[in-house]
Amino acid sequence: MSRNRVDIEYIFKASPGIIYQFLTLPENLVRWYADGVDITGDVYTFSWDGSEEKAELIDDLEEERVRFERLDTDVSNDYYEFRMYKSKLTRQTILEITDFCDKGEEKEIQDLWDSQIDELRSACGG
Repeated sequence: MSRNRVDIEYIFKASPGIIYQFLTLPENLVRWYADGVDITGDVYTFSWDGSEEKAELIDDLEEERVRFERLDTDVSNDYYEFRMYKSKLTRQTILEITDFCDKGEEKEIQDLWDSQIDELRSACGG
C-alpha cells in the first residue's frame, strides 16, 4: 500500500538546538506532542488518551534532522521526519516536516501538524 507524502514548513524564532531538544527529549515531547513518552534504546513509545504508537529513531543528526519510523504499521517506509535549519536571509529557523497519509487525508494531516506546531511554539518560546 502506498501512502501520499506531505511536506510542511514552519518558521520559528527558536534556534535549531532548542527545537532539536523538543523533538528528542521525553520531558519536552510531553509538552507538545504526546501525553506520555517512554524510550527504550532507539524505540519511542508515544501515548495519547490510552492509545500508543511505537516509532524507532532511525536518523538523528543533532540540530539538523530527526526521523522516526512507525513500527505499528504494515506499510513499509512509513516515517515522519523533522529537518531544521537557519534561513540565510532572515536568520529565522525553518522546521520542515515530512509525513505520510492515505490518499484524501492530506488536509487532516496538515491540520494535525498545524495544531501540534502551535503547541511546540508555545512550549519552546517561538
